[in-house]
Amino acid sequence: MTTLQRFDVGPRISQIALHNGVAYLAGQIPIDVSADARGQTTQVLEEIDALLARAGTDKTQILRAEIFLADIADFAAMNAAWDDWVPAGNAPPRATVEARLAMPALKVEIVVTAAVPAL
Repeated sequence: MTTLQRFDVGPRISQIALHNGVAYLAGQIPIDVSADARGQTTQVLEEIDALLARAGTDKTQILRAEIFLADIADFAAMNAAWDDWVPAGNAPPRATVEARLAMPALKVEIVVTAAVPAL
């Protein structure tokens, strides 16, 4: 795949860009911001699953994950959801940092990049 494709293009961002067999996802945030850190992380991971499927790939193909936590004290709760989600033997390289997120109610935002297997 040498052409650039974008999915869910808005005025500011696209949810996915595909290029040269790689899917680049925008940062994903939860829908229900009233959930705790584990609940918000679970929501984000479900959204990542759906976007990866649209791109023709899945979580076993993740090349890199970047996790932003509003409060690093939520690291264990986020990891609990992550550990339930990540496939055994396919944990990708990952970075987790504390960062001020776009909305005060957000506890987590996750960005992933994944390989898209050739058809």
